[in-house]
Amino acid sequence: MDLSQLDLRVIGEFFNELLTQIGLSITLVKVSGWLLGALILFIFSLTLVLGLIWMERKYAARIQDRVGPNRTGPFGLLQSIADAMKLLTKEDITPLEADRITYNLAPALAVFPVIMGLAVIPFADGVVGANINIGVLYVMAFAAVGSMAALMAGWSSNNKYALLGGFRVVAQLLSYEIPLVFAMLIPVMLANTMRMNGLAQAQGQFFGLGWYIWIVPTAFVIFLISALAEGERAPFDLLEADSEIVAGFNIEYSGMKFAWFFLAFFLNSWVLSAIAVTVFLGGWQGPFVEQIPALGVAYFFGKTMVVFFILAWIRATFPRLRIDQMMSFCWKFLVPLALVLFMTVAIILKMNLPTYTVATIPIPTEGIALAAANIAILIAALVLLGRSVRKASFAPKRLFTPELRRL
Repeated sequence: MDLSQLDLRVIGEFFNELLTQIGLSITLVKVSGWLLGALILFIFSLTLVLGLIWMERKYAARIQDRVGPNRTGPFGLLQSIADAMKLLTKEDITPLEADRITYNLAPALAVFPVIMGLAVIPFADGVVGANINIGVLYVMAFAAVGSMAALMAGWSSNNKYALLGGFRVVAQLLSYEIPLVFAMLIPVMLANTMRMNGLAQAQGQFFGLGWYIWIVPTAFVIFLISALAEGERAPFDLLEADSEIVAGFNIEYSGMKFAWFFLAFFLNSWVLSAIAVTVFLGGWQGPFVEQIPALGVAYFFGKTMVVFFILAWIRATFPRLRIDQMMSFCWKFLVPLALVLFMTVAIILKMNLPTYTVATIPIPTEGIALAAANIAILIAALVLLGRSVRKASFAPKRLFTPELRRL
C-alpha cells in the first residue's frame, strides 16, 4: 500500500463526485456536503466529550493519588455513559420566578458556539469544515456568545447565587478575552492571514517544526493563561466556585440542561487546546506530512491532547484564586504584557530585517529578534510580577486575633 495516497481530502472529493453522478445539481451537492459535515462535527463533538471526561477524571485521580472511575465497565470506561443516562432520566425543573425563555435558551447557547468553533479548525491540510478567510475573527466572535450564555443563565434563574456567577462572567470572561485576542493576533501578523489552515501552513518550515511557539513563546504563555480563564478552569473557576456561590450561574439547572453546561465546559477546553495547537504549534504540521498527508491528523490530535492534559494538570494541581487576585492579575499584569508584546512584535516586523546565508544555511534575523524580544519581555514581566507579589499584602499579618477580655 502506498502511504502517500492516505489523504483524507479524497473522501470529500469522492462524496461530491458520487452526488454529481446521481444527478444532483451543484447547489444541492454543496448543501448536502455542508449538512453532512455539520452532522459529522456534531457527532464527533458529543462522542469526544464522553472520552475527555473519562480521561480527565482518571488523569486527575492519578495526580491526586486517587483511583478515579473504576466500577462501570472495564477501567470505568462506561462511567461517562452512565452519567449521561442518569442526567437524561432526571426531572427537568424550571424555577417559578425564572425568565423561562432566557432560562431555557442559555444551555443551548453555551454549547452552540463551542461546536461552531470546530468548523474552522483544520484537522489536516484542507480537512476543515469551513476554510474562511476570517477564521481567527470567527473564533473570537463565537467566544463572546459563550460568555453571553453564562450571563443569561445567571440572570434568568432569579437566584442570588446564580446572579453572582453571572456578574463574574462579565468580570472574568470579558476581561481575559482582551489578552487572549492580542495573543492570537500576533501569529496573524506573522503569517499575514486569518485563515486557521493558513496559520498552520505558515509553520511548515524546518521539516514541519517551524512553529510560532519558538519565536513568540510569550504570546503562547499569554494565550495559555487566558485560555484557562476562558475555559473556566482552575485556578480561574470563579464562575462556579462551589465554596462561595454553590456552583454559580448554573445552580438552578437540572437534568440535561445541567449536562449541557458541562458538555460545553469539557468541549470548550478541547477546542481551546486545538486553537492553541493551530495558532502556535503548527497544527497538522510535522515531519513527513507532505509525503504522507494523513499523518497530519495524527500530529494534530497528538498535540491537542498534550495541551489538553496540560490544562487538566493545572486544574488538578493549583488552588482557586480570589476574585480580586484574578482581576488584578488580568488588568495589572496580563493586559499590559499583551499590549507591550503586541507593539514590540509589530515594530520588529515593520523593520523588515534581512535573512543572511552562512555556509548555505539561512539565518532569519527577524525570527531571532522576535524570539530574543519575547524572552526579554517575559523575564522582565516575571521580575516585576515577583516584586509586586512580595510587596502585596494578600493576607493579614496576624491570622488569629485575641478575643476581648470578658467582663
